Amino acid sequence: MAKAIEEQDHVDRFLAEHDLPGVDLEVEGIVDRINGLRRRFIAMADDTLAELGLAEGAWKVLTTLRLAGPPYRRSVGKLAKRAELSSGAMTNRLDRLEKAGLVRRVPDPEDRRGVLVELTKEGHRAWEEGLAAQAANESLVTAALSDEEKLELNALLRRLMREFERREAEHS
Repeated sequence: MAKAIEEQDHVDRFLAEHDLPGVDLEVEGIVDRINGLRRRFIAMADDTLAELGLAEGAWKVLTTLRLAGPPYRRSVGKLAKRAELSSGAMTNRLDRLEKAGLVRRVPDPEDRRGVLVELTKEGHRAWEEGLAAQAANESLVTAALSDEEKLELNALLRRLMREFERREAEHS
């Protein structure tokens, strides 16, 4: 049975307009929609962070520090590794965050030569504000689903994720 026009999205229209021999159109629709939703969620998060004066890289540093738990500190090396940046690039990022009052550098109590990066009170506030704003936007979008549909979608996506994890474990 053909889908009603109002129920179609751009993926349905693309698949209907193109001949893709040997391609399972249901699988293609799933993958295209997941990729499209991912791009849109990332763009929405970037917009939200920009409204708060934060870039994605700064947000990742704040998140890494916040999720580290009290006292919300990490070494520059650990932050750089987590962000997949050189120590020089991370130092530049930290300089900007420190100038904005979101982090501070403190001596490492376990290494006289070492320095740790610590989330400031303002950094905590910025992180919490960003988290709340992003969660509110995500809730607006997912309001298109009932509570039952959210549970069902999470269960289906979890099955797909577990299959990827199983395959990755087999190849590692």
